[in-house]
Amino acid sequence: MPRVVVIGATGHIGSYLVPRLVRGGHEVIALSRGSRGPYHESPLWKSVTTVTADRDAEDAAGTFGARIAALRPDAVIDLICFTAASARQLVDALHPSRPLLVHCGTIWVHGPALRVPVTEDEPRAPFGEYGTGKAEIEALLQRETLAGGVPAVVLHPGHISGPGWPVITPAGNTDPNVWTHLATGKPLALPDHGLGVLHHVHADDVAQAFELALHRPEAIGSSFHVVAERSMTLRGLATGVAHWFGREPVLDFTDWAVFERRVGPEHAETTRQHTVRSITASIARATQVLGYAPRYSTLDALHEALTWLVANGQADVGGQQF
Repeated sequence: MPRVVVIGATGHIGSYLVPRLVRGGHEVIALSRGSRGPYHESPLWKSVTTVTADRDAEDAAGTFGARIAALRPDAVIDLICFTAASARQLVDALHPSRPLLVHCGTIWVHGPALRVPVTEDEPRAPFGEYGTGKAEIEALLQRETLAGGVPAVVLHPGHISGPGWPVITPAGNTDPNVWTHLATGKPLALPDHGLGVLHHVHADDVAQAFELALHRPEAIGSSFHVVAERSMTLRGLATGVAHWFGREPVLDFTDWAVFERRVGPEHAETTRQHTVRSITASIARATQVLGYAPRYSTLDALHEALTWLVANGQADVGGQQF
């Protein structure tokens, strides 16, 4: 029975991935801070060995990589690595045994899209701490694999969606008022004529890709986009959501100064960070090599997410049915 260590096991992806791995016959060691359980309960967690660890503290102490290596994994799925230094510590510790390492990246390694759909072979031009850090990790793991060290696969999800947490709305941010406006027919402000592009993915589809990567040796040394089949514009997302409530959206296209006044600087900056990239990511390689087949469209993923938000008092749709 292959032993798989999942780092960040109770997060968005891990909550779906761990039960998948158990069903697939893997021995699973689930590593997390232990501050909360998974987003979704499953009786399959009873078959999992749980380990509590504070990665940041152990990285700082130089002990985290050794802790993972001591678990003697056949494969390590790393869902919460954000710096090259953290990745290097883990790789160095795993080097003697060389288990498969599957790393969670992001489509933000690409920076603003120049040609769409963006393929994994596009030159990297990231900006910002998150995308830059993930691109550095990707390059490190590819060099490590080519040098005959720890074999690695990198998966790049889009905007991860699903029930249990606020997701990126049709306005490109996490403002819950967006749902209210679309459900009740209030005007929704959007910048740039609503033509900014988002590429969501349901967390279970991301989990599907990680599970597949464990069984595709031909994937080693490569990166793969993991997103819904199609990206959508803000305008398209707003229209789709409004249709759930039997409405056409009332869209108010504004310049950025007006948009920021309407939604506040924090939400406006989140929208800007998403739409300035406007990435449509190709899944051709993931489909061909991994056999990846997303079950959820973007709107399917958002519908499931909104259902949970409303049921848990985190979004107000004015009592409308959808």
